[in-house]
Amino acid sequence: AATSAGRSLRRLPGRPGRTALRHVHLRGARREQQRLRRGLAAAARHRPLEEAEARQPQVQPDAGREEPAALRETGLIKTSPDLAESCTWFPESYVIYPTNLKTPVAPAQNGIHPPIHNSRTDEREFFLASYNRKREDGEGNVWIAKSSAGAKGEGILISSEATELLDFIDNQGQVHVIQKYLEHPLLLEPGHRKFDIRSWVLVDHQYNIYLYKEGVLRTASEPYHVDNFQDKTCHLTNHCIQKEYSKNYGKYEEGNEMFFEEFNQYLISALNITLESSILLQIKHIIRSCLMSVEPAISTKHLPYQSFQLFGFDFMVDEELKVWLIEVNGAPACAQKLYAELCQGIVDLAISSVFPPPDVELQHIQPAAFIKL
Repeated sequence: AATSAGRSLRRLPGRPGRTALRHVHLRGARREQQRLRRGLAAAARHRPLEEAEARQPQVQPDAGREEPAALRETGLIKTSPDLAESCTWFPESYVIYPTNLKTPVAPAQNGIHPPIHNSRTDEREFFLASYNRKREDGEGNVWIAKSSAGAKGEGILISSEATELLDFIDNQGQVHVIQKYLEHPLLLEPGHRKFDIRSWVLVDHQYNIYLYKEGVLRTASEPYHVDNFQDKTCHLTNHCIQKEYSKNYGKYEEGNEMFFEEFNQYLISALNITLESSILLQIKHIIRSCLMSVEPAISTKHLPYQSFQLFGFDFMVDEELKVWLIEVNGAPACAQKLYAELCQGIVDLAISSVFPPPDVELQHIQPAAFIKL
């Protein structure tokens, strides 16, 4: 049920104007909210764990919708100067356009453009300057190239060679981000394995931000080796890659997933810290800071219809217990065991608050599944 800024709740022929939107709101609202409830309930019952971000989840009534452009990885980098230049939790990142695309590449200007800017901007010169500086200073110089349209671990290259990264992108069909690779991540034992953290965030029609209380670690199956770039199973925790290529898939955790309760117990026993005090506080701060910085670009409060969006925030933790935001997904997959509670929480917060069920007095109580940030 995610809706993007400037798009109507339902598809209408042509470009929907204010009159058309009012028509949708008045005549289709009740029917739409009933369909949303049915769709969310069906998703909770039937959505398989293996579904990934490449497929739009069933909680979205309009299957053609994508996340707001400002929160795609390329847009996230370019939308907010404050986010890109001053935050300490977003890895150094550069937007690179393949040279095989026909549209001319506009020269970069400080690497940042406002969200309404339409010209293409290539930041390879800035990337090369940073790469060469790190090489001269003897710093870690591993980078990861990721497609802005990729999913299931596709369109990704990890390398310490700038030429290899740029050549890879120049032979692709989509814009890529080159991002500084986290070379010293916190690792899980046994197995000396890498992981990332998925958190689900709901933004309602008033731009209230809610964090789903549960989260999941997506774990690697193979020992982490920073110099072995060819073995994706030790670097990329994507479910599809682990399941297809690792003989140890499922050896340590069922489905290579660890939930917050188990992770908290691991942190207590291994490091004598709790998840809330060491990691979740940072996650909450990053989510709020990120979404507030892009609010002018994605808020729909000024529009004549109600909308909401579910995001998947992906984080990594380094060996110093510092949390890094890796990317934000607008069509996030969800673990099977969490689906029913997550979907019901979305209904309660984003749908029932606008369209209360008949004969039910609306309780202005925050669902236990979500935490307001």
